[in-house]
Amino acid sequence: MRKSVVAIVGRPNVGKSTIFNRLVGERISIVEDIPGVTRDRIYAQAEWLTSTFNLIDTGGIEIGDEPLLVQMRQQAEVAIDEADVIVFLLNGREGITAADEEVAKLLFKSNKPVVVAVNKMDNPEMREEIYEYYSLGFGEPYPISGSHGLGLGDLLDAVVGYFPEISDVETKEDTIYFSLIGRPNVGKSSLVNSMLNEERVIVSEIEGTTREATDTYLKRDDQDYVIIDTAGMRKRGKVYETTEKYSVLRALKAIERSDVVLVLIDAETGIREQDKKIAGYAHEAGRAVILVVNKWDTVETNEKTMKEFETKVRSHFLFLDYAPIVFLSAKTKKRLHTLIPAIKVASENHAKRIQTNVLNDVIMDAIAMNPTPTVKGKRLKVLYATQVAVKPPSFVVFVNNPELMHFSYERFLENKIRDAFGFVGTPIKIFARSRQ
Repeated sequence: MRKSVVAIVGRPNVGKSTIFNRLVGERISIVEDIPGVTRDRIYAQAEWLTSTFNLIDTGGIEIGDEPLLVQMRQQAEVAIDEADVIVFLLNGREGITAADEEVAKLLFKSNKPVVVAVNKMDNPEMREEIYEYYSLGFGEPYPISGSHGLGLGDLLDAVVGYFPEISDVETKEDTIYFSLIGRPNVGKSSLVNSMLNEERVIVSEIEGTTREATDTYLKRDDQDYVIIDTAGMRKRGKVYETTEKYSVLRALKAIERSDVVLVLIDAETGIREQDKKIAGYAHEAGRAVILVVNKWDTVETNEKTMKEFETKVRSHFLFLDYAPIVFLSAKTKKRLHTLIPAIKVASENHAKRIQTNVLNDVIMDAIAMNPTPTVKGKRLKVLYATQVAVKPPSFVVFVNNPELMHFSYERFLENKIRDAFGFVGTPIKIFARSRQ
């Protein structure tokens, strides 16, 4: 299930970045008392009570023909278009300005829920002037202070109240969701078309053609799949087209809904630093991962080429040592038949559950082979282990003192679990806990 999206919108210098930093709990956005410092959207995850949502900090909307102002307005418009709820932020020390009224007109056209927040209302006496903001036509305005954190609870209660009931289209319980992520022009849409044997997704040689994440249904060998195609991700700071930068957040939404993530690599252009960053999103989200080397038809091959390329991939993606590598060509459909079986295996391993007694037999055999380490005269004692979750498989190892569990020994136990149970394609999480 994807998270709701909240956009903070307003003219420059009303405190959007300050509010953003308060809500996400860290200083991400640049905060300066100079209008227009935040020029691009910045994204982060925020929480309120039981709700987790994606928060967007936007450049201030300002009416004008200067190129920078036009770009900032475009950035904000895209954020508004993608948001489920909009926080319309105003400066309580200045009242409603002509620029605020222009922003209000833009928000009315969006037909999205809008919550008015009046910032810089530090003085309780100023709150008596809050009634002026009812004239904007968005309902109750909320007086807040970003610098002191006042009134944010009431504001968030109102925002969360507008969150839609977001659920995936009803599918069979065993349906496998998988998404395709990667740099623009690595062949994501072409691969979807090849798998479907029909031109259902626009295919173009122009980088960044795919803007939206779209769902497509596929059935193979009595197994139901949902393909989530995403917009290509490009390195921040290199691309200035408005909608292009927003594709990262859309891809993150797709990853959230996926059981398996296909990370596409262009065999023709080779591995780039951005490929590793993109793959990191899926790894950090705990999704099953398959590395797909596309455009294999463009490479001159011999009996060693594939092995050499695989070695190169492994050296670049050390954190994905569990991920299988599939070589194929979406264009010619060469080796395409190897992809669906790999997706199914990765999905099964992602949801695999191990019986506690069998797991402990493996753990104890591993300890007998490689005794636990001693730290400052104290030896780590592993009491027992149990699996506590799937997607990804997560294990709790109960020990005498969690601080004695060194990363290297934790990695050793993970490798032994993989040797015994496979888990190809999926990350594994191990947590050391005290028995008490």
